[in-house]
Amino acid sequence: MKSHICYALIILFTVLSMPLRAAGFNEVPEVVSTTEVHVVDINLADIETLALLKGVGEKRAKAIVAYRESNGQFNSVDDLLNVKGVGEHTLQLNKGRIKL
Repeated sequence: MKSHICYALIILFTVLSMPLRAAGFNEVPEVVSTTEVHVVDINLADIETLALLKGVGEKRAKAIVAYRESNGQFNSVDDLLNVKGVGEHTLQLNKGRIKL
């Protein structure tokens, strides 16, 4: 009986001393970014594309297109401030996303 206990303890300690080899235990997770930066040309973009900008939904996108159609192309990004519903905050959120 004592020999069985000794063998069991030896097996137990052997198993416990083995390195953990769980799937993915030592692997570094790969960082995947799900956010993409969409650069939008405000002089050429349609309503769906303009709606991709932060703080610009379908209603503001329609206002941007209507402004562009009645006033011509935008000469600077700051010209967006002339569009009803587009304020300084929306402009700041999208500074890197807008091109002419």
